[in-house]
Amino acid sequence: MTLITTLLAFIVALGSLVTLHELGHYLVARLCGVKVLRFSVGMGKVVYSRKFGKDQTEWAISALPLGGYVKMLDSRDPDTGVLTQDDMAREFTRQSVWRRMAIIAAGPLANFLVAIVLYAGLFMHGIEEPSSKIGVVAEQSSAYLAGLRTGDTVHCVNGRDVASWSELRWELMQAALDKEPARIEVRRPDRGVQEATIQASVLAGLDLEGDVLGKLGLVLARPAPVLGKIMPGGAAERAGLQPGDLILAIDDKPMTDGIAVIETLIHSPGKTLQVLLRRHGQDLTVPVTPEGEAGKGAQAAVTVGKIKAEIALTPDMIVVASGPLQAVGKGAAKVWDTSIMSLKMLGKMVTGEVSLKNVTGPITIADYAGQTARIGLVSYLSFIAFISISLGVMNLLPIPVLDGGHLLYYSLEVLTGRPLPERVGEIAQRLGLGLLLTLMVLAVFNDVLRLLN
Repeated sequence: MTLITTLLAFIVALGSLVTLHELGHYLVARLCGVKVLRFSVGMGKVVYSRKFGKDQTEWAISALPLGGYVKMLDSRDPDTGVLTQDDMAREFTRQSVWRRMAIIAAGPLANFLVAIVLYAGLFMHGIEEPSSKIGVVAEQSSAYLAGLRTGDTVHCVNGRDVASWSELRWELMQAALDKEPARIEVRRPDRGVQEATIQASVLAGLDLEGDVLGKLGLVLARPAPVLGKIMPGGAAERAGLQPGDLILAIDDKPMTDGIAVIETLIHSPGKTLQVLLRRHGQDLTVPVTPEGEAGKGAQAAVTVGKIKAEIALTPDMIVVASGPLQAVGKGAAKVWDTSIMSLKMLGKMVTGEVSLKNVTGPITIADYAGQTARIGLVSYLSFIAFISISLGVMNLLPIPVLDGGHLLYYSLEVLTGRPLPERVGEIAQRLGLGLLLTLMVLAVFNDVLRLLN
């Protein structure tokens, strides 16, 4: 069922975004009076098609599900026969350079517009996210040395407001990419507003893949470790633990949150632990012996300790919501910031400052699609918006074969007053195709490595 969910989520996300991208090309081509011969979702051999409209445009589904295209009337196409006077006026290459640029740019712009609409809708609906409150800050971690402490709530990074954990991560990544220090303002329960600074040299040494905040020593603040439901027949019931018990320490080691408790229990199968807890205002110590069970996932080969009791883990949550106009503005800003960050990441990959393992392919995208779909609609739509931005940015790269490559040709035509020589265009297309295939191989290779690790 998980595999089916992942495949469906991937097909819906990528299929819809490719369709909307090509629809951008199609609509502007029609607006400019260009005749469209085929609108295809997918590449390669056509497996299904129907013709509609005055021009009998062929609407097709093709064999390879990655990508799509809009085939316009083009005299350079060897399949194009003798053109009538009417068709010559509607042929692509006979349009002004500005019209051709508009048609090509419409695809990526459609992706950006889709992302703005999705983000605006999500901001109006309200997005529930973990707050920017910091959990236990380990001594000697980068965060601790910068001046951050357990219980701090971040409200500003480099002058930009922060309310959620994802916004905190975003701003620290921005600072890392910009090679600048992160000046952080926090609210501290006992001392009001305080300042801390993570130096640019510390951020520059980060691997921006994975848990960036964790690498700095920042973890989500979670509630105190209070027990919930006690499962019948488990170690917790046998030890006499009750719902509402607050675990203070285990074997004299203070327990700050439920994660600390779970980590201690997991590593103690069959070992009797002295659990200090508070019940109805009174402290008492109870011996508890976690049962040994086979682990799951990465821990499948080891025995882990469990007591069969629920424990509070949900972090402080906030709902980020906006009115319609503000939501559209925030959506546009989000798309702009994400696009700029993507370009910065690409630039640093080219210069070797960021690892090429950050290049991801269809397997990783499918995995994330499945994960977000299982979490809920809000997470899935956020994922689709992000992928839509990525498609827009990728297609605008000045690589022959991509939309950005064609825009580069037309920009040169504007500057020189004449089209790029056909032979030069052919060579550039081959080089661009080779580069694109190399990137695809690298992306799939990275995907496979992630599956194996």
